[in-house]
Amino acid sequence: MDIDEIKTLTDLMVENDLTEIVIRDGEKRILLRRRGAQVEQTPLPPMMTMTQAPAPAVAPTGAAAPAPGTPSGSAAEAGLEAIESPMVGTYYTASDPESPPFVKPGDHVTPDTVVCIIEAMKVFNEIKAEKSGTIVSVEVTNASAVEFGQALMKIRPD
Repeated sequence: MDIDEIKTLTDLMVENDLTEIVIRDGEKRILLRRRGAQVEQTPLPPMMTMTQAPAPAVAPTGAAAPAPGTPSGSAAEAGLEAIESPMVGTYYTASDPESPPFVKPGDHVTPDTVVCIIEAMKVFNEIKAEKSGTIVSVEVTNASAVEFGQALMKIRPD
């Protein structure tokens, strides 16, 4: 790895607000950490293999409608906003398996609140809420694969 490659990586870290990046090439390992970043003493979550979930069953054409007086999904979700995944990767609720989740339903978040980690290409990226509000639901299970733009959580904005 030459100086130009390292400079490119540090520029990418700044552009994407990453605090740390680890690169492994055989026996060589390079750790780049931005100044002011806190060093975590806990290990990162283990690597998970990504498998494709089976396709959901298709409902028959004569499926029953919801009972009258039952709130529909869209009415129950009126006024909610999604916190979406900014990348493809593996979703983690906490920095390591023994730690509590960053957020849970009922928690209030601000735009700078870290709500989860998404691991992409062996880099663990902290995802911030980028909105103020109260977490209503978490839409993704821990250690599952997520897509770009996929709803991670629903919040009721302030």
